[in-house]
Amino acid sequence: MPSEDELAIADAVGNQLIRLVRLIERKHAQYQAEHPDAVERATYYLLVHLVKDGPRRAGSLAEAVRSDPSTISRQIGQLVRLGLVERTADPEDGRATLLAATDEGRRVFEENRRMRNETIAEMIAHWPAEDRHALSELLTRFATEYETFTTRTTGPATAQPRS
Repeated sequence: MPSEDELAIADAVGNQLIRLVRLIERKHAQYQAEHPDAVERATYYLLVHLVKDGPRRAGSLAEAVRSDPSTISRQIGQLVRLGLVERTADPEDGRATLLAATDEGRRVFEENRRMRNETIAEMIAHWPAEDRHALSELLTRFATEYETFTTRTTGPATAQPRS
């Protein structure tokens, strides 16, 4: 059972995570409003996986993002229509289809990643170097622990953040 101090720290961390998620959602909504052809965050996440991990079948992609294949079908359709992803025959099984990021999909991914990294770097540029490194290390550690804990306690597809 966590102590009162541990619960107080957990409450402070939880409150700041909720604040951060809401700020990110607000910024994303603003971007979506200003760019009506922008890809939804969940859809973009599929592109990220295809760029980083290479071509894969839809079922494998759904598993990687912990989503239902029927859910990602619509999202993949949008990425294909935008020319960011292409469907090709699986060389191991001609009846199956592989999804792969196109050159344009990789370009869009790299541009978004560059803009994100520049923004974050600018936001924390005035922090001491050791604080920037500590933030990176602690966020990585927390995200890994969260993923491991929620997968272990609730299963891979049902973990939901709580407020």
